Amino acid sequence: MNAYLSAADLGIRVRAEDEASLFKWLLASFLFGKRIGQNVAAATWRVLVEAHGLDTPGKLCRCTHGQLVRMLGEGGYARYDHSTAERLSLMCRMLMEHYQGRVLGLFEAAGNREDFEHRLRQFKGVGPVTVGIFMREAGPALFPR
Repeated sequence: MNAYLSAADLGIRVRAEDEASLFKWLLASFLFGKRIGQNVAAATWRVLVEAHGLDTPGKLCRCTHGQLVRMLGEGGYARYDHSTAERLSLMCRMLMEHYQGRVLGLFEAAGNREDFEHRLRQFKGVGPVTVGIFMREAGPALFPR
């Protein structure tokens, strides 16, 4: 599948100075980057962010594994729910521990786009597909030419 839903499809306007939009898009990209249908990934994002208010790494980190698995299930994300819940927890903890709980903290730590993308790939469960999805919209905002 080459065409993915956009940030705008989720009501997100990705802007370089807007931490909230960057985290919401990172979370969406994480879900879209998995082997699951876009509609299920979008529904799951809506459950996490809109229904449960998990719109920051800190809020996401306060969820138990069981709570995350239940929320992923609410969105229809049942096939990889346990591994995805674990990786979401690891992602938010890494943001909290290494980047002040901010995508902008990751951006500030990176020397350039290549370093930023390398740092993103250090998150468990974030590979080239997820990085590509995230950077498709965050890249022009964070690294304008």
